Amino acid sequence: MRRLLLVTLGLTLTVALAGCDRSRENSVKTIRKLAGSEKANRARKQTEMTMRNVITSWDERTPLTLGLVALDDVCIGGKGKEWFFPTGDDQYKIRCSMYVTAYFGAKPGNISEVIEGILAAGDEDRGDIPFGHDFDYANRVVDYYRGKGGEPQGPGTGEPSQLFAAATLTLDWDQVRTNSKIRKTIEEPRACEESEPPIRRCLREPKSMSVADIRQKFGMVFRLAFPVRDYFVVPKQ
Repeated sequence: MRRLLLVTLGLTLTVALAGCDRSRENSVKTIRKLAGSEKANRARKQTEMTMRNVITSWDERTPLTLGLVALDDVCIGGKGKEWFFPTGDDQYKIRCSMYVTAYFGAKPGNISEVIEGILAAGDEDRGDIPFGHDFDYANRVVDYYRGKGGEPQGPGTGEPSQLFAAATLTLDWDQVRTNSKIRKTIEEPRACEESEPPIRRCLREPKSMSVADIRQKFGMVFRLAFPVRDYFVVPKQ
């Protein structure tokens, strides 16, 4: 009787696992179909174009010179019902997200004028460049690099390395005055995984360029990072 029960349980488990495998396969097909839909492609192109236009504006209107663009685009399927510690991942069939970062070069000996130029450009067009002279902290950063002010965040806080506009853009740069042993510098973007459109796409443009190359050519690197854009979401019914 015990042996029969074990065999029955084994068969039941096998059938259940097979059902899970089929469900997983169907889920992948559904994700691929939704990710490749006309609506998803339209949202994808629009989202990418919007961020690329911002990058072009920074390249043309600020003292920075564009060196590298990193783009990661991924679509994932939602999870089954989350009974404990819900994250919201059980509320959608698919979510497509885009991550874009641009890397620029500049001369380290002229960093105060570089940031001043960014603020001046922001004064004219706050849409693409959300940092202007009404940003008090940014003005303190300029004064710091001109030698007219102390550390912008207060004594002992060290050299600044970032300007942040909530939900819009983050601008980071290589520290140039800090001791080289503890100096913060912009790191390389992570290596691309193999692209599998429309589910996964990874671009490094140009492929031959690296952050180290930009630093060697110009002297220092600025990084412009966009927040993650969830551009296509299909909720569960």
